[in-house]
Amino acid sequence: MNRRDFLKTSAAASAVSAFSGYFVQGAEQKAGLRVGLIGTGWYGKSDLFRLIQVSPVNVVSLCDADRKQVDEAAEMVATRQISKKQPRAYGDYREMLKEKDLDIVLIATPDHWHALPMIAAVEAGADVYVQKPISVDVAEGAAMLAAARRTQRVVQVGTQRKSTPHLIDAKKNVVEAGLLGKISHVEMCCYYHMRANGNPPVQPVPDHLDYEMWTGPAPLRPYDGIPHVRWWRTFTEYGNGITGDMCVHMFDTVRWMLGLGWPKRITSVGGILVQKEGKSNISDTQTATFEYDGLTCAWTHRTWGNPTDPKYPWALFLYGDKGTLKASTMSYDFYPEGKNEPSIHKDCVFEKEQYPEDVNEKAIELNAAPATRLHMKDFLAAIASRGKPVADIEEGHISTASCILANLSMKLDRPLTWDARAGKVVGDDEANGWLKRPYRRPWVHPAEKA
Repeated sequence: MNRRDFLKTSAAASAVSAFSGYFVQGAEQKAGLRVGLIGTGWYGKSDLFRLIQVSPVNVVSLCDADRKQVDEAAEMVATRQISKKQPRAYGDYREMLKEKDLDIVLIATPDHWHALPMIAAVEAGADVYVQKPISVDVAEGAAMLAAARRTQRVVQVGTQRKSTPHLIDAKKNVVEAGLLGKISHVEMCCYYHMRANGNPPVQPVPDHLDYEMWTGPAPLRPYDGIPHVRWWRTFTEYGNGITGDMCVHMFDTVRWMLGLGWPKRITSVGGILVQKEGKSNISDTQTATFEYDGLTCAWTHRTWGNPTDPKYPWALFLYGDKGTLKASTMSYDFYPEGKNEPSIHKDCVFEKEQYPEDVNEKAIELNAAPATRLHMKDFLAAIASRGKPVADIEEGHISTASCILANLSMKLDRPLTWDARAGKVVGDDEANGWLKRPYRRPWVHPAEKA
């Protein structure tokens, strides 16, 4: 995608005008940046293919604990990249990074495998694009941020709502234009029925999956089927549930739109209230509140029942004394105070004409593809300038850790007051003991290496 093509639609044009400083002249023109991907599942390939669409990169290596998955990905990459070369395939990211021949590493593993590869990649001299949430515990995120700064590498987090054209438009033309007035309350939600659940039997591990490597530092669960896509997300062993998966996107977007840093206090309640059958151990119902001076940001998810607003099942709502902004990955609406109809409406930008290959790509999120392309362009621009990308690792750490702390508040059944400077919960030794999860040996937590 070049800028002339992008400016063909008015919605995209207004979005680009808000992208002040995102593009560095010639940043996309440097050919042959050498790329490696760790985690070749659905979203790993999606991220990689979006990068290939916006830059003539050379994908030289792929890594996955599932040999079948990585081999299939290598064949697909050969058909998509300019060179038509098939990248090398690895089962261990450490072997891949030993080559020290990568300029960029993309990390799209399950959440429990974000920290160690990201730190190893920047130490090997690569700039990194790591999927959200950046970590499974707060101490991992702090170690990742420290490693990025120590090595002076660019690290972009896959919170691509910041690169979503219609949301950039909403930030500029609604929020920053002052149409909302004083904003004192924010609501965020997810009502998707996305909590995988069931009781599959324990079974033999297939020959093509290195289950020990796939599990890595997480607890070793009895193998009960291929964990890819949704199954791993239903277990707290590997992630932080729907708050860690979906709230992190919306909360990160709210912080970006409103210029917010760390919340001062976090409170959360919920649990498994309805869907008690099956093995899933993540909450099916949860409410979390992130408190700032003069502002509360409230998150709610339910994996059962109907959404409160069918048009906005996964969304954010900014409430000001002059109006309300409703926004999602698909659209936004601005309602002036006292009005039942929006005065401004913008839809998601699709680029199916510019990128017809999108239409036939398996499991692609068509609405997210333009945002991911812009996110990759921003990443490339930061690499060229050696500046910070829009979703810098520090911002990813704040959003991720806040969601982790919400889950911890729910677990401990009490509010948590956060001291951002100290990186600790105020006056709560028990809570601070949960900021670092135990690692399964022989893996060593990065906070223990510091």
